[in-house]
Amino acid sequence: MNTEFLTALKDLEKEKGIATDILLEAIEAALLSAYRRNFGSLQNARVVIDRDNGDFKVYAQYAVVEDVADPRQEISLAEAQQIDPRYELGDVVEREVTPRNFGRIAAQTAKQVVVQRIREAERNIVFESYANREGDIINGAVQRVEQKNVFIELGKTEAVLAPSEQMPGEDYRPGTRLKLYIVEVRKTTKGPQIMVSRTHPGLLKRLLELEVPELAEGLVELKSVAREAGYRSKIAVYSRDENVDPVGACVGPKGARIQSIVNELNGEKIDIIKWNSDASKYVAASLSPAKVVAVEIWEEEKIARVIVPDYQLSLAIGKEGQNARLAAKLTGWKIDIKSESQMQEIYAEEYQNYYQDQPAGEQDLEI
Repeated sequence: MNTEFLTALKDLEKEKGIATDILLEAIEAALLSAYRRNFGSLQNARVVIDRDNGDFKVYAQYAVVEDVADPRQEISLAEAQQIDPRYELGDVVEREVTPRNFGRIAAQTAKQVVVQRIREAERNIVFESYANREGDIINGAVQRVEQKNVFIELGKTEAVLAPSEQMPGEDYRPGTRLKLYIVEVRKTTKGPQIMVSRTHPGLLKRLLELEVPELAEGLVELKSVAREAGYRSKIAVYSRDENVDPVGACVGPKGARIQSIVNELNGEKIDIIKWNSDASKYVAASLSPAKVVAVEIWEEEKIARVIVPDYQLSLAIGKEGQNARLAAKLTGWKIDIKSESQMQEIYAEEYQNYYQDQPAGEQDLEI
């Protein structure tokens, strides 16, 4: 090793951000392992690289003891004091034992360590650049599909779109560009692993923030999102400013804003409703596009019984219960949907049961 090597390490420090001292310490540790491996030494030893000229030396270390049990690791006090009278019991005596042909091994070892550290540094840079972006949107191109996992190219690294995070019916052909939601960034032995999603409700939330300036500015607040990816979503929005229509802001002029998001999500239907602090009004709105006649609320149990016209019952429930299911997710209420005719029967039955439970005198009194 020489000064050119040290200069190269300093250049790496500027380019990759790897401190020269850290590299030299790693090289010293690797050289010590190489020394023990190649020369079968059981001695205690250390390797020192001169920070000024790049020269390296191997020193064997001996503990100063009264009686020597292992001459490979120990030295007597009398012998140590012949080297330097100041040595005392418990001190460590060092002797240079640098092998003559150690230079070639040192060069190979140093190269391996530097390459490894560069790779680690690059992985750390990628990890750091994405670790603080969990919950954010990224753009990427489909690179390949392996065992149902879709790998997304992100420049210096790639992301993984697992089967559970893929939208039903979406075609992931190589080269297709997508917007994806970063679910998690993991640090692994093979480098950072970026897990992304096309089904996460956060994707819809972030897309809305990109398209609707009022959301980004805080004029409109996104209160809740319920999503069944690829089919239908519901979002509840609210504005503290009476002059700002939260639903209109999200829909945009002639529906342009929401249509842009629908296109990105391959035609997924999106219902936008106005959030309301009144639970009955909020639950009623959540069942849009169905019209609601009345809502009965049980606050403690968070149960709502919704009454709709007979012809609106199937619309309120939705295909395979989807509309009702999304409304329940959006509001956090358990929703029981009944038609007007069903409620008439229920009320009649409840009245009849109540009437039958009354004592005879009270029945006559009521009549």
